[in-house]
Amino acid sequence: MSHAPASPAPESAAGGTVRHPVDEFLPPARLGLLGLQHVLVMYTGCVTVPLVFGAAAKLDASTVGLLINADLLVAGLVTLLQALGIGKLLGVRLPVVAGATFTAVTPMILIAGEYGMQAVYGSMIAAGVFGLLVAVPFARAVRFFPPLVSGTVITVIGLSLIGVAAGLIAGLDSTAKDYAAPSHLALAGGIVAFIVLVSRFTSGFLSQLGVLLGLIGGTLVAVPMGLTDFSAVGDADWLGIASPFHFGAPEFPVAAVVSMCVVMLVTFTESTADMLAVGEMTGRPLSRRELARGLAADGVSGIFGGIMNGFLDTVFAQNVGLVGLTKVRSRYVAAVAGGVLVLLGLVPKLGEVIALLPGPVVGAAGLVMFATVTAVGINTLRKVEFEGTSNLLIVAVSIGVGMLPVMAPAIYHAFPAWMQIIGGSAITSSTVAAFLLNLLFNHTPGRRRTEPEPEPSPGPAQAAEPDSAPAT
Repeated sequence: MSHAPASPAPESAAGGTVRHPVDEFLPPARLGLLGLQHVLVMYTGCVTVPLVFGAAAKLDASTVGLLINADLLVAGLVTLLQALGIGKLLGVRLPVVAGATFTAVTPMILIAGEYGMQAVYGSMIAAGVFGLLVAVPFARAVRFFPPLVSGTVITVIGLSLIGVAAGLIAGLDSTAKDYAAPSHLALAGGIVAFIVLVSRFTSGFLSQLGVLLGLIGGTLVAVPMGLTDFSAVGDADWLGIASPFHFGAPEFPVAAVVSMCVVMLVTFTESTADMLAVGEMTGRPLSRRELARGLAADGVSGIFGGIMNGFLDTVFAQNVGLVGLTKVRSRYVAAVAGGVLVLLGLVPKLGEVIALLPGPVVGAAGLVMFATVTAVGINTLRKVEFEGTSNLLIVAVSIGVGMLPVMAPAIYHAFPAWMQIIGGSAITSSTVAAFLLNLLFNHTPGRRRTEPEPEPSPGPAQAAEPDSAPAT
């Protein structure tokens, strides 16, 4: 694919060579507006992760507010790192925006329940170091994580989180008097309907703000219902930053570390697909080396997140879609978005406001977003060849294994704690199952098709297609 810009671009200061659109500096006003647009598109998804984790881990509103600020700060720093890069070490140098991944939510909840918050962030740091170490090998071995594996895992991620959204809507205590109150269900249903209507009857940028508008509108409706209390917001500072290791010195239980390292591999799979897509959109296809630098930045997010009480980050698909929609290819737009996220992360009062959003409101928005994750996984599986292969069995068994702990949370109660953490995570167990089954059926000698070919096919070339590595 040619790297020549599709439209006239400004010249560089040295030698008069034409800049690639990815490296183009836009006028400041336009740069700022486009960067802010990227923040608005990803903001809800980014803050939903600490909201859901905080509620499930039974953290108070002040602590959840701290997590939100840390989440935005780390996302901003990693976005800057991806857009601008550091030499030949880190950053993909494309217009991508990073944000907290839903993949880590369930394992973090399990680790917090079994070992405490210090283990959550200790295992995150360990996963970050692991990510740095395996970024280059993963970029070379990406063929072992084809759509068959990634699609299955993404589907399970979404399905496993729908129960979390239901808990936020109905309440976490089934014995409480207001558990699943009709008014709460009506509020959540109204928000879901509103998001659907915004998507149906608006277009362009406005249609992408349905979830954010639903959160705002739902909160306004919740005020007269007595579901909100923002009195504590007044005590929060306007500017500030949480101290590193807020929950204490990090701890590193083996089971927690293994589980988060698997999450890092899943995160790499997500980011790989999105970075390759942006490379194609912008006319700058990635080499393995560039892909490895982008994945290494994901690893850095684990280290930053573990130190600053944040979360693992991945490249946000919403912003990939926005690049395709706007056709703006400058990586400096993403850098501006990163700067805005850093500034938002330094405003504790904002974190407090978001942390106090009512459960039914957050749950309704989460329901749409988690179900969307499931749909993205199903769409990814459309790329998989099922006819005459064992791929359907691989998907079926992997989803079944992954959903076991969701349907029966205590299924591994008789096993050691380390097994409960690894096996009890839908994401971890489905990833391991899909990866191993794909190796068994599609990457071992003597593999065979389950039925004769209906017609001649390219054979080896066709089989190699989903396993191909990025172009060098």
